[in-house]
Amino acid sequence: MTLKDKLAAQRIYLLLAALFITSLVVSNLIFQKFFYWYPVNVSVFGTKLFEISVGILPYPVTFLITDLISEIYGKKRANQVVVTGIFASVFSLLIIFAANSVPATSWSYVDDALFSKVFGNSAIAVCASMMAYLFAQFIDIQIYHFWKRLTKGRHLWLRNNFSTWFSQFVDTFTVLMLLCSFDIIPWENFKGLLVAGFLFKVLVALFDTPFLYLGVYLFKRRFKLKTNEELQLL
Repeated sequence: MTLKDKLAAQRIYLLLAALFITSLVVSNLIFQKFFYWYPVNVSVFGTKLFEISVGILPYPVTFLITDLISEIYGKKRANQVVVTGIFASVFSLLIIFAANSVPATSWSYVDDALFSKVFGNSAIAVCASMMAYLFAQFIDIQIYHFWKRLTKGRHLWLRNNFSTWFSQFVDTFTVLMLLCSFDIIPWENFKGLLVAGFLFKVLVALFDTPFLYLGVYLFKRRFKLKTNEELQLL
């Protein structure tokens, strides 16, 4: 590649990393609100499909981005983004802790009680999310590259979905188990939320597969990549 192409690839990589980190941090901050979407009138273990945290909305984006980075930039670059995401989560936790520690003024629109109610559990949420995130993202990358080696770069849909499904189950199970252990979510909701959250993520993974194909196609066309060829950054 020319120097111009390498610089362009570097800029795109930074943009993808920024989207990844933003999605991860935001999902940790908004998790306490739960929403419902009832495409079918079905309940699983007392929980209707789907009653899930809004934190789940940006989180699948992270798996789409790591799959795209894995496909185009390689395993090493994908792992680098994961580690950077962990650092960003810890840093956001420190900022929230500092903000929660200082007293609010008498005229502050958000007082101490309200701020603590919204963000007070963020420390537990971020720790739980990071633990699940560590397991899930590294598992996702490992499985993705296992299938990539096995298929010699073919069958993109296979490695995208198989890696995401398994890693998302690990993520959902770990987060819910930790949140229930800290009494943030009642244990009686564990099974229902696990099934609902995992099924929702499976649907999202199926939905994002065409976008992964589109992204890979655009990269290969722009940088003239062959099957199984990866970009080498500066």
